[in-house]
Amino acid sequence: MATDMSFPEGFVWGVATASYQIEGAVNEGGRGASIWDTFSHTPGRTINGDTGDVTCRHYHNVDKDVELMRRLGVGAYRFSIAWPRVQPDGKGKANQAGLDFYRRLVAALRDQGITPMATLYHWDLPQVLEDEGGWTVRGTAERYADYVSLVAEALGDEVGMWITLNEPWCSSWLGYAVGAHAPGRRDPAAGLAATHHLLLGHARGTEALRKASRAPVGITLNVSSFIPASSHELDVAAAKLADSGLNGMFLGPIFKGQYPDEVFDLFLKGDARANLVRDGDLDAISKPVDFLGANYYFSSVMADPSRLEQARAAGYFVPADAGRGRGDLPVVTVGRPQLERTAMDWEVDPGAFTEVLVRIHDEYTQIPIYVTENGCAQHDYRDPDGAVHDPGRSKYIHSHLSAVREAIDKGADVKGYFVWTLMDNFEWSYGYSKRFGLVWVDYPTGERVPKDSYTWYKDVISANGLPIA
Repeated sequence: MATDMSFPEGFVWGVATASYQIEGAVNEGGRGASIWDTFSHTPGRTINGDTGDVTCRHYHNVDKDVELMRRLGVGAYRFSIAWPRVQPDGKGKANQAGLDFYRRLVAALRDQGITPMATLYHWDLPQVLEDEGGWTVRGTAERYADYVSLVAEALGDEVGMWITLNEPWCSSWLGYAVGAHAPGRRDPAAGLAATHHLLLGHARGTEALRKASRAPVGITLNVSSFIPASSHELDVAAAKLADSGLNGMFLGPIFKGQYPDEVFDLFLKGDARANLVRDGDLDAISKPVDFLGANYYFSSVMADPSRLEQARAAGYFVPADAGRGRGDLPVVTVGRPQLERTAMDWEVDPGAFTEVLVRIHDEYTQIPIYVTENGCAQHDYRDPDGAVHDPGRSKYIHSHLSAVREAIDKGADVKGYFVWTLMDNFEWSYGYSKRFGLVWVDYPTGERVPKDSYTWYKDVISANGLPIA
């Protein structure tokens, strides 16, 4: 394949998945219930009442799925380990059948020359721990460290890279402050508590990994760029607050040892904050990691709730339900009609991807960055001949890989890129209504069909560069 943009030698190409989204077999092998089992079985929480009970049947199709990755040519596979499959009650001794499943997966990957990148928490908290307070209580961070120790001791250095948490903003804010994700609570103060205890869990988990494994350790954060709807001071402040709520609340404590006061002051002040963030916590959270995982999908334009008419007059789309704010913060996301949108209704803005990668390098850390998720949902369907043509996905990935290459040219130390996702799966509260995969999954039968984007990405990996447009 002729290329017009090559990537550095040794650049890591991969794909990513998550346990609850693909494994199924929720009642097999001694697995316990997770908060997503409970949430998805609660009426009204997911589209069509969809659950992850069966999903892609990955638990019974490891060899088939590793073969898909071998044919694709990836150098690494980012997967997650289900805490309730390893510790059904979130504490105590390990469930050996659960550990054996991940041993088989890691061995199969190694046999094909694919580096296993294991995420230790991708949102499936054991329900027993949620019943005891979940991430709003400090003890969950300690239970998490115990679980990490069990996994690290079992898998050792067979795992090539460790990720402690995936997108803790989603776990804390979507799960505890807004209620859109499991466990479905709607309390911003609980969201703050969950934020801190997740990061404390990251710190404790990192300590456990350092003792049991020599593999690099990192954390994956969802990052974005927030643009003010105008130069008015209120809109500028709205964009700054939104940035603090996502980027600052996680990059800040991990790399600077500090939280943004403006977010805490909205929901938790004085003694309540002092009781949550104890002496020594931020020192532990900010201890060095070996790399940062960055997930990016879209950017956002922000307006102050009092300036929605001005935003509408300026040509932005203002949601009908904008109300007083976003649910977690008193700001409003307004849309740009001129931009393309994915099937998730997310705006396509690769230029902002370059900006945020460079900003991380310039303002927060110079450690290596891996793009651990990037991809898009499309309105995929199978042609009568059985093929799945998805040019929009290839176009999206092409534009965002171009953005990554530009960020590298501007100094960001980006070492790898993982497409979200290998195959269509259970898309959280959206159920099976959204398809992100390079591989089509026929859910009733479990059949896998590589899409056109799979072949396109295979060629990119083979050439270590993008095709001439």
